[in-house]
Amino acid sequence: MELLKTEILVLGAGPGGYAAAFYAADKGKKVVLVEQAKRLGGVCLNHGCIPSKALIHATQLIHEARESKTRGISFGEPVVDLEKLRAWKDSIVERLAQGLSGLGSKRAIEVLHGRGHFEDSATLRIETVEGQKFINYENAIIAVGSTAALPSAFNLGNKRVMTSTEALELEEIPAKLLVVGGGYIGMELGTVYANLGSQVTVVEALGSILLGVDPDLTRHVSRRAEKLFKEVRLNVKVLKMATSGKQIKVSVETDGQQREELYDRVLVSVGRVPNYRHLGLENTKVTTDENGFIKCDPQQQTTDPAIYAIGDVNGGPLLAHRASKEARIAVEAITGESNAPEHIVTPAVVFTDPEVAWCGLTETEAKEKGTKIEVARFPWSASGRAMTLDRTDGVTKLILEPETERVLGVGITGYGAGELISEGVLAVEMGATAKDIAECIHPHPTLSETLMECAEMFYGTATHAMSRKKEPRL
Repeated sequence: MELLKTEILVLGAGPGGYAAAFYAADKGKKVVLVEQAKRLGGVCLNHGCIPSKALIHATQLIHEARESKTRGISFGEPVVDLEKLRAWKDSIVERLAQGLSGLGSKRAIEVLHGRGHFEDSATLRIETVEGQKFINYENAIIAVGSTAALPSAFNLGNKRVMTSTEALELEEIPAKLLVVGGGYIGMELGTVYANLGSQVTVVEALGSILLGVDPDLTRHVSRRAEKLFKEVRLNVKVLKMATSGKQIKVSVETDGQQREELYDRVLVSVGRVPNYRHLGLENTKVTTDENGFIKCDPQQQTTDPAIYAIGDVNGGPLLAHRASKEARIAVEAITGESNAPEHIVTPAVVFTDPEVAWCGLTETEAKEKGTKIEVARFPWSASGRAMTLDRTDGVTKLILEPETERVLGVGITGYGAGELISEGVLAVEMGATAKDIAECIHPHPTLSETLMECAEMFYGTATHAMSRKKEPRL
């Protein structure tokens, strides 16, 4: 039995885990990083954010090439080599994973690959290919992420029923694809397969896609999805699935009526569940909440004083950048630099076509809370840059506090919205007002101008659109 000792143990090497390990090492701490998979990076790098965005970009080129006919530029029908596409996607993942390994080595972080199990609040057992190893630690950070949910009614043991992990492998381009769930994963990967040539049907049990996102932000996504997908059906329940030869027979219910449909493949995207099960948490003082997530305070400390939890396992938005931020909060708490902010402005981006991004208070949340707000909107149909891109299907909006005109939230739908939202994060974080944004010169012609002109719309002085008059506060 091999016994190791360390100051900080990090369990899980995703965007939260490796960020925590790197930051702790930068702070001079001795760190051991434990990861079950062969590569660092977690789900985000290996089976999520990175490969999905690579495929979204690559397949979007097919759609853009077809649309370019209206601009007088025509291309031949695209030929898709799935093997090369997979190899290109995998090469990106491999390069990034190797980069992480190199950065860990330079920081003198000891990386162990194997399954971790807590023996008690100070010891982790690791099952490695070389055998069992035990680590005594002063503090541990749990960063094991989440996994795609697959309800038992859909788990047929048939590879034609996929979660996002299998869908990203691109084994084939199915003629008919059913996407169960109209959330961001379903809509993003549905777009990939639709661009590759699949007839995509999206079914959502609730009354809208991208539930929780302001309706005016999802409107353009819905309109484009109606053109790209075969169908987008709302208020539809999927009851069960069964193997039917080389297809999947799916029983669905709409308005109380049941029917059966056949698909070549099914993508199940109905949420994610935390990965902490089988970690031996019962041998520690760590507890979970009513939703099954690990309880922790604003400093990410769990109910066990020696153990911290970051990212997907503690609930909240399941976002890589949230996990990375919480990594720094946890490390600073451990090193005695506790500086947990009362409210973290966390941006969210949905990489659909067009993209949707928001941060801070949303209009929907304000209505639910009864918070008084004022909303300024700028349509991308008035943006010269959007016109040159042939992408006027967008809107930028500011959520403002009436008394102070302070920016409480920002929402953007449009081409590249994910690249634009950081200005909104800065505005909310720094307590900027609409006047602050309006008076900042934005380069022309750019999509970033929509933020400036949105602020100007609030005062009725937008150059390229008409709106009400309102005197700015001095």
